[in-house]
Amino acid sequence: MELENMRKLRGKCMLRRDIIREFLAELLGTFVLILFGCGSVAQKVLSRGALGEDLTIHFGFTLGVMLAVYMAGGVSGGHVNPAVSLGMVVVGKLPIKKFPVYVAAQFLGAFAGSCAVYGLYYGAFANFSDGQLCVTGQNATAGIFASYPREDLSLLNGFVDQVIGTAALVLCILAIVDKKNIGAPKGMEPLVIGLSILAIGVSMSLNCGYPINPARDLGPRLFTAVAGWGLEVFGAGNGWWWVPVAGPMVGGVLGAGIYFLMIELHHPEPEKNLEDDNSVKDKYELNTVN
Repeated sequence: MELENMRKLRGKCMLRRDIIREFLAELLGTFVLILFGCGSVAQKVLSRGALGEDLTIHFGFTLGVMLAVYMAGGVSGGHVNPAVSLGMVVVGKLPIKKFPVYVAAQFLGAFAGSCAVYGLYYGAFANFSDGQLCVTGQNATAGIFASYPREDLSLLNGFVDQVIGTAALVLCILAIVDKKNIGAPKGMEPLVIGLSILAIGVSMSLNCGYPINPARDLGPRLFTAVAGWGLEVFGAGNGWWWVPVAGPMVGGVLGAGIYFLMIELHHPEPEKNLEDDNSVKDKYELNTVN
């Protein structure tokens, strides 16, 4: 009886529309990404390096992306990044009508993840620098949530940095999920995508810390603006805030276009074999797989 009641309850509560399930999956996946990624930054900064370093941050974001994709991948694809979603639109793997829904979910998830990190370390924030929430300087904590450039980095150089980093990410993702290429073993895709983030982190983080994700940067930046850091989060770095938003979107399109034109477009079509068509065993195996 209890089992039957649980089935009925599940039937009543289960969402029927795919787009709503995908929205929730992207929201939760991006939340997890920010929780582990920005959480690792917070642990390093608020402990003044005693409980973290650059490598732990790389691992935090690597594992955050991996777990986010494992969590959302089977429902929405686990993009957790508007630039990745736009790249998927470009190569026809995501209907354009779903793009705004994915982006809204990703930004909401990133904002919620920032709230969670702040709540988790609320006491540490209160004790750090006498509770002052600084955007720049020795006691800056705004960088826990969003990216800020090196002092000698120009906006143009930063933009190029974001285009290249995001293009590399989208190139790797498309190669990993391409079943006509070597690809990754089934179920291992999130792990390899996470390792792609690690590769980018250890090679492209000098300029501004590889945000390569508009939701991951702008969502938390909006949180800091309303949580006490103020509007300086938008003015710092010569108005840096738009670079990790626009740059990754261009990079996502560029990476997707390059992979399509140089790899995916040239995959040979499988040849039909008349003997295979007459093979009952082959037909059975084909139907079983599908």
